This record gives sequence, C-alpha cells and structure tokens, in this order.
Amino acid sequence: MNIYLCMIELKDDARALGFAAAVESWMGYLKGRGLIRDWRLMRRKLGLASTSFMDFMLEVNIVSLSGLDEAFSALSHVDAEAEQRYDRMHQMIARVEVGLFRNYPDPLQRERIALI
Repeated sequence: MNIYLCMIELKDDARALGFAAAVESWMGYLKGRGLIRDWRLMRRKLGLASTSFMDFMLEVNIVSLSGLDEAFSALSHVDAEAEQRYDRMHQMIARVEVGLFRNYPDPLQRERIALI
C-alpha cells in the first residue's frame, strides 16, 4: 500500500464544508474508476499543530507505484464532468505540499535491495 499524502491550506474565501464536498466528489470519482483504493480527508483539530502542518490533510491510498502512474496517465484524458469536479476542488486550494509514503517496515525490505 502506498499513501499519497497532501497537506492543504485553503484560500481565504474558501469554505471548509464546500471544500470537503468538492474533495468527496473528486475522490469518489477516482475511486469509482478504480484509480485509487481509498481516501480520507482530515482537518487540524483545535488549531493544534506545528507550523509545518497545514489546515487539511488528504490521504490517498494507492495499491502500487504502477497504480499511481496509471492514475496520473488516466487523469490526463478526463471528460468534462471530471474536469469540472477537479476544478471545483482545486480552485479552493491556496497551497499544497505532497509526499508519497508506504507502510514500514516494508515486507519486501526495499531499502536493503536498494543498497546492494
């Protein structure tokens, strides 16, 4: 399992519930097409976080790196409805930081293989 993690700060005029609905629409579309396995949106609670954390965190679960590549390829050829869903979500975002993570320790011990 690979986790594509996005820390998100909204634009000043964006509404949190509107953003959550837009994320649900977009991520539901991706999941329905089999491009992602699952997702969840989290919001910082009571403003408690260090300065490196943003207000929202979106976790997108992808089975494999090849699945991530397939998702990005598929998204370069989306229909008008999908583009509208993406734009509705993306227009509310002021800043985003992303990272790709995996469960650890990895059952395949990829670090050991990479060092040989």
